[in-house]
Amino acid sequence: MSVTIKDVAREARVSVATVSRALNGQHNVAQAVRERVQSVAQRLRYTPHHAARSLSSRRTRTIGVVLPEVYGEFFSELMQGIDQVAREHALHLLVSSYHGDPREQGDALRAMRGRVDGLLVMSPYDDVDGHLADALAILPDAVMIGSRAVAAGRRVGIDNHAGAMAMTRHLAACGHRRIAFIAGPDDNFDARERLRGFRDAMAMHLPGIEPAVLPGDFREASGARAAQRLLAEPDLPDAVFAANDMMALGCLSAFSAAGKTVPGDVAVAGFDDIPLARYVPPGLTTIRVDIAALGADAMRRLLDADAGESDRLRVPQLVVRASCGGRASPDSS
Repeated sequence: MSVTIKDVAREARVSVATVSRALNGQHNVAQAVRERVQSVAQRLRYTPHHAARSLSSRRTRTIGVVLPEVYGEFFSELMQGIDQVAREHALHLLVSSYHGDPREQGDALRAMRGRVDGLLVMSPYDDVDGHLADALAILPDAVMIGSRAVAAGRRVGIDNHAGAMAMTRHLAACGHRRIAFIAGPDDNFDARERLRGFRDAMAMHLPGIEPAVLPGDFREASGARAAQRLLAEPDLPDAVFAANDMMALGCLSAFSAAGKTVPGDVAVAGFDDIPLARYVPPGLTTIRVDIAALGADAMRRLLDADAGESDRLRVPQLVVRASCGGRASPDSS
């Protein structure tokens, strides 16, 4: 009878998943374990079944991409960068979303098992219950995008804290004192870092002024709701800084519908620099995250076997347009 992977696992005293990772050259296997598995496989003359190899080995020529959402300009730009590098290497993409629900994240990841050679995962949520770590343990190599998650050793992202500080500093330099901030989701790491950067910059550049923070969820409608709350107050703030461009655009729309001018009555700024930001009237002052380049970085990191386990954070760039009342930067287009 032919030897199976279960026979190798039993003889080597490890799981079937560990045998698969060890024989496929994946990084997340201790060297001593890898050598023991290889020795047992050689002694038993184990040969992987061809059909099984097409599912479990690095031969699918497919990379899995698991995102919180797949709609919207941010994710479209991110996928553009990922796809560009994938095409350069003749790779296919298998894309899935967990619809912003961390509980569905594990299911989306496990659905990739056996279908992909590697994973790009955007998970901005804390892995409180360990579901992310558990799912990644039985999957191929992974690179995290814009996450603090420790389940994978490689991460690419942006310095959200530095970007938010740069924007707040700029608004203060323009003479704005009463600055309201529209926050992102409470359980989102990127959103928390942007809020932290805003608070730190307010304390540094406008000490003694209590910053106003309004709730948001990164969607346009929450930006409009925040603007409506501000419109209901006796006085508008000098400026509104939204934690992403989509909320800033919703804010702009609500102010316009109420007959308020931007930046005449109130300045507005965002974060991300999605393509639409430069075309809305007035052009949106924002923090430029080269979103497509971020996706390309993640894919190149995944394909680089010598990349090592470390973070690579991009420093975002302030882009000044008409919406904040400051002088436009030369590369604001």
